Amino acid sequence: MPAERRLGDGLRLALTTFSTLPVRAGRVDRAAAGAAMALAPAVGALLGAALAGALLALSAVAAPLVAAGVTVGVGALLTRGLHLDGLADTVDALGSYRRGAAALEIMKKPDVGPFGVAALVVVLLVQAAALAELAARPWPATLAAVVAATAAGRLGVTVACRRGVPAARPDGLGALVAGTVGPVAVGLGTAAVALVAVAAVPGRPWQGPAAVLAALAVAVLLLRHVVRRLGGVTGDVLGAAVEVVTTLVYLGLVATR
Repeated sequence: MPAERRLGDGLRLALTTFSTLPVRAGRVDRAAAGAAMALAPAVGALLGAALAGALLALSAVAAPLVAAGVTVGVGALLTRGLHLDGLADTVDALGSYRRGAAALEIMKKPDVGPFGVAALVVVLLVQAAALAELAARPWPATLAAVVAATAAGRLGVTVACRRGVPAARPDGLGALVAGTVGPVAVGLGTAAVALVAVAAVPGRPWQGPAAVLAALAVAVLLLRHVVRRLGGVTGDVLGAAVEVVTTLVYLGLVATR
């Protein structure tokens, strides 16, 4: 497949996977999936710019926490809540202390258990509180922070789809994308997101990149645990990676000490 076509199909797949943009799907195969997962941080940056705009606009007419809460809701709408659903299912499976097929069966159930509910509450509260803090900063820093955190969340998917990480099932999104991303794409994505994060904390240019790198390090450790428990990654695991990394980056950006 020509590189231009692969990138085009990958971009369309990334947009339809990580957002609700009405984009017509192109060819869907492992080559396009690899390009899509490599381009995931770029789609995250676009979503982050939209969310930062919403946060800044809402902050002009409402209290910071209200603006932050609505912005979190907008983020869920723009992604159909898929990443939040993946987080809840993954935490429920891990919280069951089961392994392999038994844990995967829990992830397939449509209901959400207590572990999943707790994870959703914690993640949404932390994100809203962090956004309320970021809304009080100069608008360039707010923009950089939200874009960096949202892009970093999708970079977590890029990392989860790197070569050597298996799929937990022979079918589904995990099987399509697992092991499709090479080290160059991971490195370039990490460098780009870290660079954006430099402007996220006024007067402390190191804090943003440090938050991104620390969140990704935690994600790698969590992914290793998930692979041991489930046998590999699934679409739900990728959604969980988005929310975990995004939340950790927000925490790192608002840390004051």
